[in-house]
Amino acid sequence: MKLYYVTLNSWDEARQIGHSLLENKLAVCINWFPITCAYRWEEEITEEPEVVLIIKTQDGYKDAIAQTIKQHISYTNFIAEISPSNINQGFVDWLNQEIPVRFLQTTNA
Repeated sequence: MKLYYVTLNSWDEARQIGHSLLENKLAVCINWFPITCAYRWEEEITEEPEVVLIIKTQDGYKDAIAQTIKQHISYTNFIAEISPSNINQGFVDWLNQEIPVRFLQTTNA
């Protein structure tokens, strides 16, 4: 199993990407929620609202997920792949039933 933590600019982007991933069986579950992001830019500290998208899926979907995100946005965003451990068996069973396992990875997200 993999989790992807993605930051986006709006609810609309999160919904569009989330639904696209679900419809194309690239994810079994999507969570999105609002955050405030503080970051350094050109020697200044800036704060802006963002939306975090958490994507729950199988191993092997990194490239397809990154491509789907790129189809919906025109800017460079943050995508982090997380490998969780100690996942409850009921969730693993559901994941395996809904999304097939892929084994090929060719590029970084």
